[in-house]
Amino acid sequence: MIKDITLGQFFPGNSVIHRLDPRIKLVLVVFYIALLFMATSFFSYIVLLISTLTVMILTKIPMKLYVRSLKPLLFIIIFTSVLNIFYTVGDPIFSFWVFTITTQGIYNAVFMVFRIMMMVTISSVLTYTTSPIVLTGALERLLSPLAKIRLPIHEFTMMMTIALRFIPTLLEETDKIMSAQKARGADFETGSIIKRAKALIPILIPLFVSAFRHAIELATAMECRCYNPENKKRTHLTQYKLHFYDIHAVISVVIISVLVIFLNRFIFLGSI
Repeated sequence: MIKDITLGQFFPGNSVIHRLDPRIKLVLVVFYIALLFMATSFFSYIVLLISTLTVMILTKIPMKLYVRSLKPLLFIIIFTSVLNIFYTVGDPIFSFWVFTITTQGIYNAVFMVFRIMMMVTISSVLTYTTSPIVLTGALERLLSPLAKIRLPIHEFTMMMTIALRFIPTLLEETDKIMSAQKARGADFETGSIIKRAKALIPILIPLFVSAFRHAIELATAMECRCYNPENKKRTHLTQYKLHFYDIHAVISVVIISVLVIFLNRFIFLGSI
């Protein structure tokens, strides 16, 4: 399960998606997720599904990595589907005891599954094709107008950079600790829930110790380099410039938005 978590991982490449301006990618991903919640018809979801698959192919990242990113959310997807199937009011298809399956419930469950999968996948596209440092740098540029009203934008983005940077490191250390404990006879997969929770204690303690050690080492390194977050004259190593493919990406998302709105209005199949 630990190896299936790909949050915060960056896969270098030279695809069109990799070369997009990170500010544009951030804005388009947020807009695309909002578009997923706006879609209310079968045909609009088909358009969004084709768009998501196209972006996945353009990244030139193996599809199995996107499947791995969905594995940790499998329980949430199944649980959400069951709730929608049994607790949506509509035309009954099958009824047993207090459970009733309706046509609208099946529709909602299918749409909700695709919505969650596309939302996670498009977020994975952003993190897979953008390094954490570049991503948080772009976020700082986008939020820079808020610094004029004395909001700590730089400190916020720095915390995000550190958090994203150390997620893969902590996951790797967790996997090493679990392997070491298994070699000593620890069992994390059998027994009751309480027993398995107690078995995690030998993992959590050394993991917390390791996390604090990393934090102290990082703080010492930043102090040695005279890091001062209050320095207003800080410059940036990377200067972002918009290119033709950035404009093309914006136009493509606008066209998809118009299609979704059109299909919602004229080919409406029911609210989700």
